[in-house]
Amino acid sequence: MTEAINLTNQVIDEENKGESAISRRRMVAGAAGVLGGFGLLGTADAMASHLSGSDYDGPNTPENILNIAATAEVLATIVNTVGPERVNLGDQTTLNNIRAAAREELIHYNVLTSVGAKAVTKRIWVPNEVFESRTNLLTALVVGDQVFCNAYLLGTTVFARPGGVANSRLARITAEFMGVEAVHRALALQSLGRLGNDRVFIRFAHREEAENLPTTGTPGFYDIRQAVTQLEGAGFGFGKQGSKAGQFYDFDEVRQRTPEAPVNTRKPL
Repeated sequence: MTEAINLTNQVIDEENKGESAISRRRMVAGAAGVLGGFGLLGTADAMASHLSGSDYDGPNTPENILNIAATAEVLATIVNTVGPERVNLGDQTTLNNIRAAAREELIHYNVLTSVGAKAVTKRIWVPNEVFESRTNLLTALVVGDQVFCNAYLLGTTVFARPGGVANSRLARITAEFMGVEAVHRALALQSLGRLGNDRVFIRFAHREEAENLPTTGTPGFYDIRQAVTQLEGAGFGFGKQGSKAGQFYDFDEVRQRTPEAPVNTRKPL
């Protein structure tokens, strides 16, 4: 059976415990027919094969995922540290949230490097426009944190896949990090005067439905390298000049002034 059928079977069994086994199997068969009619079973199998497997030789290796995640946290630490230094955020709550995010991203980086990650570069090109206004900074955080959510969901999928790159602790860590990035995104949206909790599910491969963002309508990704591609598309550069006017920031210099914040649960399980 495919993963989709197994999941369907489990849900139907749990939701219809009072029905006979024959009735439940008929429900499963009917659901499988619907899924198959939409082409979803083939898609699920294809993506499962694409993400990992015993003979997998694609981009979504543990090393690539961890290294790209560490590099993304380098960028996030810089933006969340420098942002409040350059931008008048207008209210204490927004200032506190971004300063706390800076510390959290730095802790994420430290955890990732403790499990073997190595940032591709610590020299990041940041577009000047990111720090030109409160709106620009908060919008950049919304977009960037969504990229991080997608990347960490991809990591969780790969690390948790039995028979592939199975590592339950790494899967749990990436899930924990994804939850924090989702909070960062929500708080930035709220500071923009928009609905912060605008998701029923954290976006993975779906198109961005949130309106009036630079990424509105763009799809998520199944290839961890696309995290870099999307951030480069926003003008950031990793060890090289980005596509928009800006300047380089050195992580090891910026991290020295990353604000301390009263954040909790500082270590993953």
